[in-house]
Amino acid sequence: MKKASVNQRECVACGVCEKNCPRQAITIFHGIYADVNEDLCIGCKRCQKTCPASVIQVVLKEAAS
Repeated sequence: MKKASVNQRECVACGVCEKNCPRQAITIFHGIYADVNEDLCIGCKRCQKTCPASVIQVVLKEAAS
């Protein structure tokens, strides 16, 4: 399964990813960085494509057993 992953050290918490996520899977945590709810993320890459800081990647995640 593909899921979004945020480099939280480099994130500028601009909110662009949060606004563009069709599943509301991304929230800005305390105005510091973006956080991804992997249960809601569908790996569509909208956040990755729209992130002005280029700190989001959609990566393959292992499914929980």
